Amino acid sequence: MFVNRRTVHIEWGDCDPAGIVFYPRYFAMFDASTMMLFEAVGHKKLDLMAKYDFRGWPMVDTRARFMIPSKFGDDIVIETQVRAFRRSSFDIEHRVLKDGKLAIEAFETRVWTGAHPLDPNAMKSTPVPAEIVAALSQS
Repeated sequence: MFVNRRTVHIEWGDCDPAGIVFYPRYFAMFDASTMMLFEAVGHKKLDLMAKYDFRGWPMVDTRARFMIPSKFGDDIVIETQVRAFRRSSFDIEHRVLKDGKLAIEAFETRVWTGAHPLDPNAMKSTPVPAEIVAALSQS
């Protein structure tokens, strides 16, 4: 599967009073990394919304293992990839590397959604488009 890598510089606002990253901040970084994964293969969220009547990919499950803390001033690398596709859901894995060592493993399950046929203000799970699966399945 395609892996997107990005470097994140830890800012003071990411940290708790002890100067280490407050764990919910990682989940915001992971959310941004998921969007950047799709953009890296040429699929910006606004374009997906127009082309597929896409409404979003809400998270339905998440978990993480924290092994090495990061602190203010550190640079970390987040590697993001889809691990599995199903009809309308998919699993994302994020690996955070600090100084080349695995610091965090995080996992998400998200659902591809479109407009609900009975309520234009609601969303409903829909199949992940084959074009998206193909783009993210490349090595």
